Amino acid sequence: MKYFEVNYLFKGKKLNKVIKAKNRMDALSISKIKLPGVVIKISETATPIDDQIKLFKKQFTNTILKPKIKIDNLISSIRQLGVMTNAGISIHDSVKEVTKSTEDKHLKKIFENIDDSLNSGQSLTEALNVYRQDVGDVTIAMVELGENTGNMSESLLKLATILEEIRDNRKKFKSALRYPIITLIAISIAFAILMVYVVPKFKEIFSQLHTQLPLPTRILLFLENITHNYGWYLLAFIIGSIVTIKFLYSNNEDFKRGFDKYILKIYLFGKIIFNSTMYRFTMIFTQLIAAGIPIADALDTAVLTIDNTTLKEKLANVAISVQRGMSLSEAFKQTGIFQSMLLQMVNAGERSGTLDTMLEKVSDFYKMEFDEIVDNIANYIEPILIGFIAVMVLIMALGIFLPMWDLASAVRHG
Repeated sequence: MKYFEVNYLFKGKKLNKVIKAKNRMDALSISKIKLPGVVIKISETATPIDDQIKLFKKQFTNTILKPKIKIDNLISSIRQLGVMTNAGISIHDSVKEVTKSTEDKHLKKIFENIDDSLNSGQSLTEALNVYRQDVGDVTIAMVELGENTGNMSESLLKLATILEEIRDNRKKFKSALRYPIITLIAISIAFAILMVYVVPKFKEIFSQLHTQLPLPTRILLFLENITHNYGWYLLAFIIGSIVTIKFLYSNNEDFKRGFDKYILKIYLFGKIIFNSTMYRFTMIFTQLIAAGIPIADALDTAVLTIDNTTLKEKLANVAISVQRGMSLSEAFKQTGIFQSMLLQMVNAGERSGTLDTMLEKVSDFYKMEFDEIVDNIANYIEPILIGFIAVMVLIMALGIFLPMWDLASAVRHG
């Protein structure tokens, strides 16, 4: 929605009012109905401050406090829909039954609204599209495929399987991260205890030396000073930064684009995001091709399921190139993100008429790469953790003992 400033003449006075509308023509129509007098001029204007504040509050609340659907509940509902439609039950009756059976309050409310939308004449895709952020792009894409092909039950059952794959990948990733996260938390707690209870004891001794302290000791005392005087502020800053990043990522396109580009370059996490994204893209693209959807349309639909902006923009160009007559393998090559081996497989599939089979092998490759990294993530991160612990212990040891040695040496020579 946009904002338009309407200048109008009423009882010989020039007045103005800000109206919210989709476009200038709608603003003119609304003005003629709601405003007295004659409309003189309509021009687009900036969002009023009050509305900006309301929008910010709404976005912030939705980002931080909005309830999320549990993926297990969504999978259960999708599978139930697939089974019921496969048995010949209409989609309207299936949605009503799912609404009754689901225990997730947020999901129940969504299905109630979808049922109302279906009764008003909307398609299931149109009804679900309002809740894209809740159910995800993959759900929208597969439901749209079911409506386009006329085989809704098969699409819904495939969607449930895809969502199960996504859920299992998330669980595997979280499980793999559990060890390094617990280790980092334990180190942080131990460090905080040392800074609060141990280092201050030595600080009193060091203050009596009246000499230049070694660099490790000065670093240690600096960290103790920050922890002692600004510890709570530092904790609040960290929490605030996390909340701010989450908010900006959800509501600011420029920030999201920069963040998505940067995170692909981060050690290990970049590879995990890349392989999981490419696996999802190629898996859904393969499903669409196997269902007989034209390549360009299948690409457009599969691209919608990509979260990372950088990868999304590169793969969106593939659809444009294919529409211009370029082969799929050549269009993939131009993105610069596919390995030569995979391009050869796609090219072979195009030439032999087995594109869906070859794309399935490409999807399996990305799944294998993702699994290999996640299964061995502890081995990848362990050297970093050991190095981090070693640096902390070294600073602690040298920071405390170097002045002691200097003091002992001075006593012996004294």
